[in-house]
Amino acid sequence: MNGVHDLGGVDGFGAVHVEADEPVFHAEWERRVFGMTAVVSGAVIRNVHRFRHAVERMQPEHYLRSPYYEHWLTALATLLIENGVITAAELQAHAHEGFALSRPLRRGAVAAAAPSGPQPRFAIGERVRVHNDHPFGHTRCPRYVRGRCGEIVRIDGRFRLPDVAAHAAERCEQFQYCVRFPAAELWGPTAGAGEAVHVDLWENYLEPA
Repeated sequence: MNGVHDLGGVDGFGAVHVEADEPVFHAEWERRVFGMTAVVSGAVIRNVHRFRHAVERMQPEHYLRSPYYEHWLTALATLLIENGVITAAELQAHAHEGFALSRPLRRGAVAAAAPSGPQPRFAIGERVRVHNDHPFGHTRCPRYVRGRCGEIVRIDGRFRLPDVAAHAAERCEQFQYCVRFPAAELWGPTAGAGEAVHVDLWENYLEPA
């Protein structure tokens, strides 16, 4: 999905602050959110792609001003309501100042895709181009590589295509490739000479260059 969560290659957010001896949880409520998510993961979340998409559906201003585990909490509450475990009214009755949920699922969000054949479509050393698509639903194809060319450097095997798994129960497995992109291909001629970025991409995202 295209949104504020896709921050790869985006300027203007300042330097990354590295906290020395950073704890796993900064507050007790974060620990509880982690625990609740683990408890209901199989029955409600079902797979990581559905959970990630629930985070992506947060209102942009809420996503940008909230900490990491608030993203988890919002996604968890949204999925609990969408699966009929609780109602929105029940949730709001226990929230002192209201509870912000993620936006509803969009129609037509499931990607058109078919499982890979028994053999990879692309070979190591082959040049490929990333489709310049902008889907309504979930995707693991970063915006900054769309339309760019790279080289296959590794074939990792067949895995569920996130663009389908986030929305449907059907298992659509495709080959996943590690693609090497020269820095200049992504960021222009001022990028560091000889530097590269490696991105794991599913077959559905790629075409021959």
